[in-house]
Amino acid sequence: MSDATLHAHGLDPDSFAVQIADSIESFIVATTEVAKGDEPDSAVPFLLLEVSQLLLAGGRLGAHEDIVPEERYEPDPGPELDMDELRERFAVLLDPVDVFSEVFDPYEPRRAPVPCRISDNLADIVADLRHGLTHYRAGRTTEALWWWQFSYFSNWGPTASATLRALQSLVSHVRLDQPLEALDGLDTDEDLAEDTLAEEAGRVMAAEILGPLGLRTAK
Repeated sequence: MSDATLHAHGLDPDSFAVQIADSIESFIVATTEVAKGDEPDSAVPFLLLEVSQLLLAGGRLGAHEDIVPEERYEPDPGPELDMDELRERFAVLLDPVDVFSEVFDPYEPRRAPVPCRISDNLADIVADLRHGLTHYRAGRTTEALWWWQFSYFSNWGPTASATLRALQSLVSHVRLDQPLEALDGLDTDEDLAEDTLAEEAGRVMAAEILGPLGLRTAK
């Protein structure tokens, strides 16, 4: 939405942007600290909290009317920061619970679950958020809000939602004393056919959900 539309709704665009930017910067700082691995035992619950708080900011962006950038073309924010180190730190920290199964679009019929990595997701989310933060720090407030809203719908929102489900599941298994069984070798690096992926993901879900609930699939 343009600045004029924001004012028309009685909202201060700078105030809204400050609140969103503060939430986003807080997430980046906090998750980067977690990735250092100084407190591995609290990493998962802390990430659960941080991703939950980030999705509150995302929900505010998602509920907002479309934010329209002032320029037709996005200004060059400069080179993107390399996320490989952050990704690798999380992969080491979260091993062996890094890989989980996810359905990208629950409304798409017959969509098979696919393996994902929490470490990949967190690094991708931080990359998206930093992109918008570069615009914000350069004084391009509307551009930053547009980017955060657009990428919330297109990438970091769904990615954060999937990550939250995985983290919440991990914490629930611990709190409910329901240990995770082996993930049957499920790995995002494997080149598997779709049917094989679906079968692998199904075994993971059976191990993580059906077993602890006392349910078993018919043989």
